[in-house]
Amino acid sequence: MDKITKFLKEVVAELRKVTWPTKDELIGSTIVTVVVSVIVSIFIGIVDRVLTFIVQIIFGGGFGS
Repeated sequence: MDKITKFLKEVVAELRKVTWPTKDELIGSTIVTVVVSVIVSIFIGIVDRVLTFIVQIIFGGGFGS
């Protein structure tokens, strides 16, 4: 039981040392995350379409199959 209590006290002490982001920093980071996620998803979607098109041509699937 002493180990658990010591552990929890150390956790609380470490959490007090954390520098939490301000509201503006948090909003900025969130916007960057959303924008990068959208860009990456669009890129992956385009690459998927191109590769699907190439595979269909190679294996004779044609268009719209």
